[in-house]
Amino acid sequence: MQFSDFSSPAFFANPYPLYEKIRAAGPILPVGPQSFVTGRFEIIDALLRDPRMGKTYLQSVVARYGAQATAQPVFQSLNRTLLMMNPPAHTRLRALLMKTFNARGIGKLTSIVEATTHELLECQGSRAEFDLVNDYALPLPVQIICRLLDVPVEHATALGGAASRLVAAFDLAPLDEHGLRAADEAALTLERYFHGVIGQRRAQPGDDLISAMLGVEDEGARLTDEEVVSNAVLLFIAGHETTSNMIGNMSIALFRHPQQMEALKLDPALLPRAIGECMRYDGAVQMLVRTALEDIAPGNISLARGSVVFMLIGSANRDPSVFPAPDTLDFARSASTPSLAFGAGIHYCLGARLAALELEVAMRSLLARFPGIRPVDLDGLVWHRRNNLRGVESLRVTCL
Repeated sequence: MQFSDFSSPAFFANPYPLYEKIRAAGPILPVGPQSFVTGRFEIIDALLRDPRMGKTYLQSVVARYGAQATAQPVFQSLNRTLLMMNPPAHTRLRALLMKTFNARGIGKLTSIVEATTHELLECQGSRAEFDLVNDYALPLPVQIICRLLDVPVEHATALGGAASRLVAAFDLAPLDEHGLRAADEAALTLERYFHGVIGQRRAQPGDDLISAMLGVEDEGARLTDEEVVSNAVLLFIAGHETTSNMIGNMSIALFRHPQQMEALKLDPALLPRAIGECMRYDGAVQMLVRTALEDIAPGNISLARGSVVFMLIGSANRDPSVFPAPDTLDFARSASTPSLAFGAGIHYCLGARLAALELEVAMRSLLARFPGIRPVDLDGLVWHRRNNLRGVESLRVTCL
């Protein structure tokens, strides 16, 4: 097993056959010096909850790009986010950010999500055909984030584009020189932008997440400007393409399973369960990374201190030892074992509530507005060339 196995056209189109081979080959497989990959649910779930497994993001960069790459702006920027921290720094920062999010309240979040969804669907009007990804799924979460941060919605396209170039650095397969340069420029662009926003908010605070992050306090602790900037950037890279890709992936799954689509139209109360099952079946997030902070031997495997483990979430969510008939989309599936779509342990997705809300409002509103929606061409889909985030470049639909 090597990194290049995760960058073939066949893998991008359908990673699940390779995942099946990885699960069958063993509990954990070497993929490089002190680097491993695993696709089994039991192992990934255990490692995500094990305090001896943590984040050493720059070490995973070294494994893929070499030691000299760690100084590049994109990797330094990502390393400063909550996503890459361990306790106690992670504990402090997460508590402050949770307090910031909770202050918004579900009512405020819902009104922003519903208003943005309505505007985007209104833009489609009575068009007989449109691109579900680029006209709806892609702009929706980034416009919502702009409104949560109170930055101009007209900046959404540029900010979302920069986030897309930056998030490519998470891929298991290394970026080429052009991709790295684009990711560096994106990181610097986003950081400059949000440093400017912070200056504005200090002069004139508002009812937005950046103002809340600047003002939040927990037992005397406050966020620094660098922490606010890094986590404003994180909101874009974590909440942008994850949600937009999931809207696209769920739509594709429903189009390919017309009986499930009809069941959902007849009973909208199925929607929360349908979203959970679609996130298991073909989730946007396909991979997470952890490092052994000491020698450990969970189960029947052993990891030396410093071992980097690439955890294939997409594979774990199709593990037949946990999910019977895992390649079947089944809205009646037992929810007794939740999927790992939002992760697990102390790094469980901070924005899970917002993401679930966006998905529910987006899909409910779409199906209500266009009950006859159907794909133009499911056979010609072009999937992004990424192994950490799964989604299509375009999804043409007709509504007649």
